[in-house]
Amino acid sequence: MLDELLHRVRSHTPRILETDKRLPEAAVLLPLTRSDEPELVLTLRASGLSTHGGEVAFPGGRRDPEDRDLIHTALREAEEEVGLPPGLVEMVGPLSPLVSRFGIKVTPYVGVVPDFVEYRANDDEIAAVFAVPLRFFCDDPREVTHRIDYEGRSWYVPCYHYDNYKIWGLTAVMIVELVNLVFDAGIDLNQPPKSSVKIIRL
Repeated sequence: MLDELLHRVRSHTPRILETDKRLPEAAVLLPLTRSDEPELVLTLRASGLSTHGGEVAFPGGRRDPEDRDLIHTALREAEEEVGLPPGLVEMVGPLSPLVSRFGIKVTPYVGVVPDFVEYRANDDEIAAVFAVPLRFFCDDPREVTHRIDYEGRSWYVPCYHYDNYKIWGLTAVMIVELVNLVFDAGIDLNQPPKSSVKIIRL
């Protein structure tokens, strides 16, 4: 399964996002474990952070002026946040960029990591590191849907619960693109689902 997954990501053409070139940039790493049933590695951000505190996210952050490119940003931030050595990451390819509610253009990158990594959370930024089987998201086990009204469009974004973790927002949008790509899951962010919808306006 992993070989087919990697082939699909490498062959993927991300959507082009036309934005104000003055927007700050960031990058996140979607670490997939190298195994027959790959898992996504995610973080729970520390509650005291000024942005996204207490939320589930992928390792990543803002691009520094010294970063060669956004791949470097994603790898640097992953090492700083969870102690993931860049040399253990096989970069596969990007997904579509998004703009966060704080006006930051975020580019996700899929990378394969060994399934035996001992993550070391940076206590100042990360409260926990955990993994979710990628197949968990295939059947779209959402508990609620957030309708996000942004720039004249409505997005119907799933909110998932795995163990005690709530996975929603941009993180869920990235996951949906990935599972649609590798499993043909057919999760549609442009149409309301039959489940309940919670409205959030941005």
